[in-house]
Amino acid sequence: MATITAAPAPTATRTRTAPSALRHVDLVLVMLPFAISALGLLMIYSSSRGRLARAGQSELYYVQRQGLAIVVGVVAMLVCMAVDYRKIRDLWALVYVAMLPLLAGVLVLGASRKGAQAWFDVGPLQFQPSELAKVALIAAVAGYCHHHRGDLDAWRLATAVLMAGVPIALVLFQNDLGSAAVLAVCAGAVLVVAGIRPRHAAVLFLLLASAVGAVIVTGTLDDYKIDRLTGFADQSVDGPATEQTATEYNLEQAKSAIIAGGFDGAGLFNGTQTKLSYVPEQHTDFIFTVVGEELGFVGGATVIALFSLLAWRLWRIALLSSDFFGTLVAIGVLAMFAFQVFENVGMTMGIMPITGLPLPFMSYGGSAIIASFAAVGLAANVHMRRFS
Repeated sequence: MATITAAPAPTATRTRTAPSALRHVDLVLVMLPFAISALGLLMIYSSSRGRLARAGQSELYYVQRQGLAIVVGVVAMLVCMAVDYRKIRDLWALVYVAMLPLLAGVLVLGASRKGAQAWFDVGPLQFQPSELAKVALIAAVAGYCHHHRGDLDAWRLATAVLMAGVPIALVLFQNDLGSAAVLAVCAGAVLVVAGIRPRHAAVLFLLLASAVGAVIVTGTLDDYKIDRLTGFADQSVDGPATEQTATEYNLEQAKSAIIAGGFDGAGLFNGTQTKLSYVPEQHTDFIFTVVGEELGFVGGATVIALFSLLAWRLWRIALLSSDFFGTLVAIGVLAMFAFQVFENVGMTMGIMPITGLPLPFMSYGGSAIIASFAAVGLAANVHMRRFS
């Protein structure tokens, strides 16, 4: 299978004369999360202010909490940019081992919400380990593949698959199929670029499909999660609302909001579906419906264009990386964002199952936005140090 080849390592002379790594920061990559997050704050405010006001709460409640998460995320991004990514490469095993107790601990000590036991309650805050596990798994699998580069035989690839399988299984037991799917996609993308053979990839896919089937059959996923997964396949809404499942109602309202937006939208803060809170979970899972209704096709296309630009910068970093680990990390981060955007936007349009995945940088959720900023910081780190 064809693989992406990292750029040749710089010569010793180039290393001595190379300017500071800060001069090689990809400003486009670093600024994109700020632009998308700013739009996300507007959409969160628009989608939640009416409901909060009716409940007697501050209309800025979610915006303030999301703003705080963005600040923490920016700090995480700067830390990930400051520490030479090659140190993470050399400590890949430690990164992997440190991730597992958090994913296992939440099964015992975690709080359950909407059928998923995936959060630690820390005072008034909540922490979701599976979000940070996405970044950690990318680094760990990439580090393993780099360590065994040139000798990735079937047994070592099987070990890499097993490495990915343990955290994926732990997240599945948390009843969080969406995050488990992201972990699988990230690990799979890294392995494909690392040189996994097609037949091994097919076996990996079959194992993953079998695991998901086993989770559903054994009842690990509750009825609410199963309904969300299968509801998109049965979207007949001809009968009265009382005959629809909650999932079918959600999908109907989501699609109605997007259709109502037309070409240029109803205007910021003017969406009827949004103001009346017709779309459940609109500030989290269904944030794209706010964009569609209030900013229309133009707004939706702009959001997709911003994410496409982000994907292109990550692809460029993968091609320009001076080492194999950097290439694999950039590909893993690209896969993480691409899958989440495709799944989130797709489920609002009824073409993908509802998995509860957030829209990166836009959906309300502290752990997700912190992990997203950290992932961008790690990729930016690769680009910064390509000459050293």
